[in-house]
Amino acid sequence: MQTRNKVLDDISHLFTNAMGVAQGAKDEANTAMKSWVDRWMADRDFVSREEFDAVRAMAQKAREENEALKARLDALEAKAAPKKKKPAARTKKA
Repeated sequence: MQTRNKVLDDISHLFTNAMGVAQGAKDEANTAMKSWVDRWMADRDFVSREEFDAVRAMAQKAREENEALKARLDALEAKAAPKKKKPAARTKKA
């Protein structure tokens, strides 16, 4: 028959309770740190990934439109510019 040692049972319960307290402290520390980081980021006016991607897409579209308009303008300027005549070949006088 196995006998129980009251001292070992008490130590076991003590460590179990200590682990529970440590886990609770860890969870509370994580929550506090996450809250602090969220406040810090909000104070810095950081944008979300979705907002960043939307603005990047708008900038890309504007860049493409700008390039297309530049190509049209270059074509119109080339069409409107008077054509330059080639200089006549000079002949040597003997």
